[in-house]
Amino acid sequence: MMKLNILNMKNFLETVNLCEGKVNLLCPDGKQVNINGQYALQCALQKEYNANKHCLQLTLDIPNPSDYMRIISYYAGDC
Repeated sequence: MMKLNILNMKNFLETVNLCEGKVNLLCPDGKQVNINGQYALQCALQKEYNANKHCLQLTLDIPNPSDYMRIISYYAGDC
C-alpha cells in the first residue's frame, strides 16, 4: 500500500494504464476499486484532481511487483 500526492494526473493515469495487473484505489470506506483501464473512474479522478487545484492524494494497493515498481518509478521521476 502506498499514499501518493498526484500533481500530474495525465502522466499518472498513462502510467496506470501501462500496468499489467490491478491498480487498486483504496476508498475511505475501505473498499478497493481497480482503476487500471477503467476510464469512467479515471475521468472522475481527473475531475476531483481539477477541483482540488491540480493535486490529489490517493492510497493505492498494487499486487503485481512490476506494476508497483512502475508506479514508484513514475512517482520518483515526477516529483
